[in-house]
Amino acid sequence: MAVSIHDPAVSVDRDDVPVVVICHGFIGTRIGVDRLFVQAAERFASAGVGVVRFDYAGCGESSGEYGKNRFDDFIRQTRDVIRTVEQFPSFQRRPLVLLGHSLGGAVATVTAALDRRVERLVLWAPVAYPHADIVRIATDGYGRSDGETIEYRGYRLSPSFFTSLVDIDPLQAAKQFPGDVLLVHGIADQEIPVTYADVYGEAFGQRADSRFAKQVIPEADHTFSSVSAREQLLQITTAWLFQRAVVV
Repeated sequence: MAVSIHDPAVSVDRDDVPVVVICHGFIGTRIGVDRLFVQAAERFASAGVGVVRFDYAGCGESSGEYGKNRFDDFIRQTRDVIRTVEQFPSFQRRPLVLLGHSLGGAVATVTAALDRRVERLVLWAPVAYPHADIVRIATDGYGRSDGETIEYRGYRLSPSFFTSLVDIDPLQAAKQFPGDVLLVHGIADQEIPVTYADVYGEAFGQRADSRFAKQVIPEADHTFSSVSAREQLLQITTAWLFQRAVVV
C-alpha cells in the first residue's frame, strides 16, 4: 500500500501526544478531496503530532482493484498500517488514534473495537449504515439488483464488495470501543446525513466509561470544503488531540 508519513514538526514534552492514522473513505485517497488529509496532516504535525496517511488497495497509488475488496480487507489493511507504525522509533510508545472519514469512519470504528492498540478515535462525517449508504451513493439513490457489478466513477464494484457490507454494524462496534471519541459532522452534508452524529452519539453513550465529544459545523459539506469549515474542523480536531478542549 502507498503510505505517507509526517513526523512531528516540533517536539512536545508530553507522553500523551498521539500518532494519527488517517482512514480515507469510499473510492478516496490519502490526499483527500481538496487535499483534506494533506492539510490535516500538516496541521497536526506542526503541533507535534505524527501522522500516517495511506491508500487502501486499488485507491490512489496502491495496487489492486478497489471493487474486489471486502470490508474485512479494509480492516486488515488498516491493521497492517498500524503494525507498520509500531516499527517507527519516533512513533513508538505514543497513543494511537484512528481518524476515519465517511466510509473510513465505519472502518476505523470497527477496527478500533477489534484492536486494542487503538486508544482514541476521531470520526469525520462517518457512515453509519455501510451497505445502505454505499449502495445509495454508488447508484445515485436508485438501488441495485442482486449480483450486479456496478460501475461508479471509473471503479467496478463487484457483488462481493456490496455483500460484504450487509452485516457490518459500526454502531454496535462503537459500543465496544473503550477509548475517547471525537465526532465532527457538517450540517450541510448532502452525502452522509448530519443526523448520524446523534446516532453515533447514542451508541457511544451506552458505554460505561470514556468520553464522547461531538461538534457539528454550520454550512459544512461532506468534505468540509469551504475555508471556514475546514479551519473549524482542523482547530477542533487538533485541540481534541491534545485534550485542550472538551467539545459538547
